Parts: sequence; C-alpha cells; structure tokens
Amino acid sequence: MANSASAPLRRTRATGRRSPLASVALLVIGLVATGGAYAAFTSSATAQSTASVEALVNEGEKLFIANCASCHGLSAEGTDNAPTLIGVGAASVDFQVGTGRMPMAASGPQAEVKPVQFTDEQIAALAAYAASLAPGPSIPSAEYLTGEGDVANGAELFRINCAMCHNVAGAGGALTEGKYAPSLQDIDPVHVYEAMVTGPQNMPVFSDLNIPPEDKADIISYLAYLDDNPSAGGLNLGSLGPVSEGLFVWIFVLGSIVAITVWLTARSN
Repeated sequence: MANSASAPLRRTRATGRRSPLASVALLVIGLVATGGAYAAFTSSATAQSTASVEALVNEGEKLFIANCASCHGLSAEGTDNAPTLIGVGAASVDFQVGTGRMPMAASGPQAEVKPVQFTDEQIAALAAYAASLAPGPSIPSAEYLTGEGDVANGAELFRINCAMCHNVAGAGGALTEGKYAPSLQDIDPVHVYEAMVTGPQNMPVFSDLNIPPEDKADIISYLAYLDDNPSAGGLNLGSLGPVSEGLFVWIFVLGSIVAITVWLTARSN
C-alpha cells in the first residue's frame, strides 16, 4: 500500500519539474527579442540621420548653384576664375563663408573680410555639400576650441610657425604682390583652427602631422590670452615692434625737440 501510494507522488513531482533546456530556450528568446528591438531602433535612427544629412546636402547644393556656381562651376569643378571645391572639405567652406570672404565682393590679390551674407544654417548646408563631393578637412571638435590649453606651448608654436607673417602679437603684416596676413585679434577659435588645416590664401596647410590637434588648441589658447591681456605698455602702435616705435620717437619726440629749439632761438632777447 505504501509503495502504491508513493508512486503517483513521484510521478507528480517528475511531471512538475522544469526541463534543463527550458532556461536555455528562455535565454535565447530574450536575447533574440532584445537584439531585434535594438536593431530596429538603430536602423530607424540611422535612417532618420541619413535623411537629415541628405536634406542638408540638397539645401547646400541649391545655395551653391545660386551663389557660387558662376565662379566655381556647376559641379564645383572650378573655372578659370576660381579653384575647384572638390576635396576642400567642410572646414574650408565654413571658414571662407563664415568669415565673409566668400562670395568675393571683387577680384583682387586675396579675398577681403566683409559682413557674413549667410545664416549659420545656410553655412552648415554649404559645408555639408562641399563635404559630400570628396573627403576633406572637417569642422573641428569643440574640445579643441575652448582656449584652455597650454598658453606657453602655444606661444612657442605660434612664434615658430606663424609670427613671421602674422607678427608675434598676431597683429598681421604685409606680404608680397598686394597680399597681407590678417590680424588675429578677436577671431572665432573655430576659424583659427580651420585656417590651420585648410591653408586659405597664402597660408600654408598645417596638417595633424605637422601640428597635432592638441598643439593647435594651444595656439588658440595663446591667441585667446592675447585678446584677454592687452598691451601692458599702453598704446601698442599697431604691435609692429621697434619699427613703429622708432618712427614715433623720430617724428614726434625729435620733432618736438626741434620745434622747441626753434621757438627758443627765435625769441627776441
């Protein structure tokens, strides 16, 4: 009797026991469901991002045809009057258009800075269109534009690579054939970085192999230091160094001495 009563109990327990494969099956189902949901979400976000970029490029192409194609060609291939824009990258367009140099007001030795003619959104669209033509320098990351780098290192790099044209104080200077190196005072850090990687006008290109991004950030920090700390000597006379200072002394100081001497000798005794 005892054996016959315990047999159904053992069968009940055996029947209620979960198979070892059930946990594996549940784990696989969970992983498949999670992976599928993640893939669907990622593909949706990627599709939206791609559509947004395409819309920006299309808008930039329309702006280019309306404002730039007459000089640079309908396909940005360049003409006798303007260079090709294929491969210049977004950074070059953002610099040239963002500083008002482009579109040029008139032909000359180099493009002059003037009020910007486009909104930030339009400049971004033009830059996106240029970037879609061929690979080129991109707009720099904000981490290199804070102006909080090593000022001493930036000053040394600026003296070695930039001061021969822009002056050690960033005041600018004259070049040959009517060209000039512009002043770097109160310049947007992003445009300073873009100028270094694209080499506008007569400026050489400083690639990341020449000057790493961290050193470029230090140069930007040095220029920010110059903006925040004006000349301790008062009137800087254009920050041109001993040339302007000597000219000032020669004309005004010696001129004043000569004038006083003439006035004293001309007085009647």
